[in-house]
Amino acid sequence: MIRDLIGQELVSDWLAIEQERIDAFAHATDDPQWIHTDPVRAAEGPFGTTIAHGFLTLSLVVPLFEQVLPQLEGYRLTVNYGLNRVRFPAPVPSGSRIRARFIVEEVEDVSGGEQARVAARIEREGQDKPVCVAEVLFRFLR
Repeated sequence: MIRDLIGQELVSDWLAIEQERIDAFAHATDDPQWIHTDPVRAAEGPFGTTIAHGFLTLSLVVPLFEQVLPQLEGYRLTVNYGLNRVRFPAPVPSGSRIRARFIVEEVEDVSGGEQARVAARIEREGQDKPVCVAEVLFRFLR
């Protein structure tokens, strides 16, 4: 059960964030701002290179959580219910690697199953400051 994971830290594998992924996200979300998609112009910008969209980084919370979540019996479906807080304290330069640390902080009963409040911290390899911190709500439905 998801309740058994309360307080445990779950850590994902490293994931490379390449320019191709950033470009695909820009295309899918109609957000082709130069800081994300124009390496020549971005080289002259504040980060010296293109960076991932904050929402691209946030969108990876779901697959990274699924990667570390052990097989849980008794649920037929897990859905992303929402977010309570999100911040992007540092950029993710193209070509860097990220991973996520999750802690299930609380589980409560909801209609049809349980809802978990999960602290997510996404970090960039070689950097102390996180690139995304979020409080995520997942519903585990029976």
